[in-house]
Amino acid sequence: MANTASRSGCTDAGHSSRGAEPNGEQSSLEPDDIYHILQTSRRRHVLRYLRRAGEPMTLRDLAERIAADEHETTVENLTSDQRQRVYISLYQSHLPKLDQRGIVDYDKDRGIVESTPMAAQFDPYLSGLEAGSTDPWPRRYAGTVGGCALFVVATAGGLLPIPWLATSSVVLLAVAAVTAVHWYSELIAS
Repeated sequence: MANTASRSGCTDAGHSSRGAEPNGEQSSLEPDDIYHILQTSRRRHVLRYLRRAGEPMTLRDLAERIAADEHETTVENLTSDQRQRVYISLYQSHLPKLDQRGIVDYDKDRGIVESTPMAAQFDPYLSGLEAGSTDPWPRRYAGTVGGCALFVVATAGGLLPIPWLATSSVVLLAVAAVTAVHWYSELIAS
């Protein structure tokens, strides 16, 4: 732990570097720093909301949206206590930590939060976690596995008079076909 902390600039009390190199270029975070930052759902929410907004947000708006997510309600239905608990933890802990690492610009006096270019390092970690994610591939794989399982059960139960070699070949080909189509679609998209 001490070796990782000293290598990445992270200490128990906080981080010693701001995220920029002396020549002004943005540094990349160590994987341990990324995981440390993402271990708290409120920081993940901050990064997601700032990415979605694409512009600075007020601390108040950010706290209300996060509180609504946490309590599975709307901003209008939040209680004062629910808002305040999130607001205080963002104000005192999470936003200063993200600001200190150079991931967000947090103007504490004005209550304005804005993501920096360094926040883009978190996109690969957050992309599949969005509510209502439109990635169809998990469902396609699950459907293929479910269909194959029914096929195997029907064969084992004697409902389908098919030899086991043919059954295993069909299952293997189905999974291989879905994987090949997925790979091809990713290749075309990039």
